[in-house]
Amino acid sequence: MATKHEHPLNLVDLWSEQLQHEEESEEEDEEANEDEVIAKQDFKCMCSRCDEEINWVHRYYYTCGQCKYSIHKFCEELPDKYKDICHVHPVYLLEKRNYNHRWLCNICRSSYGPGDLYYRCSQCDFDVDVKCAIKRQQKNIIYHPSHEHPLVRIPKDLLYECDACGMKHEGVFYQCPKCVGLFIHSHCAFLPKKLQIQRYTNDFFDHIHPLELSYTFPKADQKSKFNPLCRVCRQNFSKDHLWIYKCEKCRYYTHLNCATSRNEPFMSILTSPGTGKIIKNYEDAEHPNLLHLPFPDPSYSLLKHLFFEKNGGSSTSKTHEISHQHPLTLVDARCRDITIPTSSRIKPISYHDPMKRIQLLCDGCVRPITSGPIYVCDNEGQCNFVLHEWCSRLPAELKDHPAHQQHTLILHSKAPRKFFGVFECDICSLPCNGFAYCCMDCNNCIIDVHCAFLPKEITHTFHPNHLLSRVYHEGPDYRCRMCGYFYRNLSFDCRTCNDFRLHVKCALFIPETTRNKCDKHPMKLSYFPIENHKSDYFCEVCERELNPEKPFYHCHECMQSMHTACAPSILQYETYDEYPTGVYEFVNVKFGGRYENSKVHPHPLSFLQGIQDDGECASNDCDYSDLRLQYYTIFKCLDCKFAVHYKCCERMSN
Repeated sequence: MATKHEHPLNLVDLWSEQLQHEEESEEEDEEANEDEVIAKQDFKCMCSRCDEEINWVHRYYYTCGQCKYSIHKFCEELPDKYKDICHVHPVYLLEKRNYNHRWLCNICRSSYGPGDLYYRCSQCDFDVDVKCAIKRQQKNIIYHPSHEHPLVRIPKDLLYECDACGMKHEGVFYQCPKCVGLFIHSHCAFLPKKLQIQRYTNDFFDHIHPLELSYTFPKADQKSKFNPLCRVCRQNFSKDHLWIYKCEKCRYYTHLNCATSRNEPFMSILTSPGTGKIIKNYEDAEHPNLLHLPFPDPSYSLLKHLFFEKNGGSSTSKTHEISHQHPLTLVDARCRDITIPTSSRIKPISYHDPMKRIQLLCDGCVRPITSGPIYVCDNEGQCNFVLHEWCSRLPAELKDHPAHQQHTLILHSKAPRKFFGVFECDICSLPCNGFAYCCMDCNNCIIDVHCAFLPKEITHTFHPNHLLSRVYHEGPDYRCRMCGYFYRNLSFDCRTCNDFRLHVKCALFIPETTRNKCDKHPMKLSYFPIENHKSDYFCEVCERELNPEKPFYHCHECMQSMHTACAPSILQYETYDEYPTGVYEFVNVKFGGRYENSKVHPHPLSFLQGIQDDGECASNDCDYSDLRLQYYTIFKCLDCKFAVHYKCCERMSN
């Protein structure tokens, strides 16, 4: 039964722009179309009949092109019968008052005059005005963009799992009478289409863009984005049919309850390992020597932090105290390429400079040398030994080390009983050919000089305001939050959150900034996808796709990115890891040494990292099922094409 208006009315479908947008495939207007859809979703006006709001969930309404008249579609098309206005009688008939005296609505007690429409139950003389009948019906049936059919309100409160958020709720639910098993709680049904997360989480989580409500997160989409985690709780999106809030421009995704703080009492979220503000759990005065990580750049290290700041520079002098076969000269150089005024060495020093592809690594800690004071070998041309001055201050022995408390560890400039001085650290599991601390009693412990001085507690910008404590784990039961791999032995754990852990190597060997020839600016460490970076991420070094859900380096000026494991590749871009996540596998290895053994090869061999052009191992009985040399440590002849794996060379030498 249509009501009368003096002008023609036009039917409007608020969903039409969204349906059209879903069918379009042109990429160039995608963003503009999204803005139009969002504007429609925010549309609101008042119905001229029931005085209630017309919005997105009503979908259809009539509007007049000549005046400001707007009306719900169901208000304009009043049914002749209404069911379930009350629980006593099921059917009410639409009638018009023909007698002259006024009457009262039995629900709202409003007074009406002759000629007004109303619904009447003749069995009990119960009258309901049109507004009250419409309001009842408006609450009972909604059009929701998450589903193709109208949803009907269940008249009784339920305790049931909501198909929107996946949580159990008690209260009013909507269901689809045509589809079996679809139940949506009223709180979820009327969530805003977009929200500012800082408003709903008391500013503990924030994002520059409004988050938009999405009614699904398909597994294929999750996989294409490297299975992102919720930015609040850092848990995955296990069920792809559940609703989420998201910002596609920034790859920012949250669970429904996390974005609206409905999952649990809000204070428990404050200590979660997400991207929000974490309440500080320590006092600075109680930790005066606390180590704050990451280090500012690759040249900084734990040894510099411990031994250089307490003991300043020294003047030029000769020394034989350091275990090396040639005399060493201490150079107190404050600038680059300074000529050393000695009779034996007149060549200027070229300090480590990634922008010029100059690599100068310390033979002790294997960290870049960017300035003096340093020790250099007087045997120029024959020996390239170079050492940070502070690395000469390392103690000769360590007692009661947490990794090996039963025996004293002795400092060695080359790991004893290890071929070419290369060993695997028993704490960080990285190969190393720098200085080492070894147990000479049981020969059962060898660690690099960085892991030898691990502090009991640190802080890290990846998990600010919480102390991370040094903890020993017997087995690889937990994942590192930075690289995602399982680990064993010592790690840095947050005792407050109980689920944030860092590898020792990820904490120590991934600096805050780095330089590489691929970009003219310093690249900064980022722990999450970059804001307003909608396109995919690719590493400028290895040219492979990059997972922005794991820490990576990024230049905000050039919008270029780089794996943390690829950053040290400054001499040639082919020297990167096979799986470039976390720390570069050979970050503690100084390549370039010479090995001479006629039983292996008649020419001198260079110690290098294998690249694709090196081909396959030349050994007749290679220790690897995969003969390729790429990604491995190798010995290579620069005069001919001979090259073998490190392990094969060791076996051939014996």
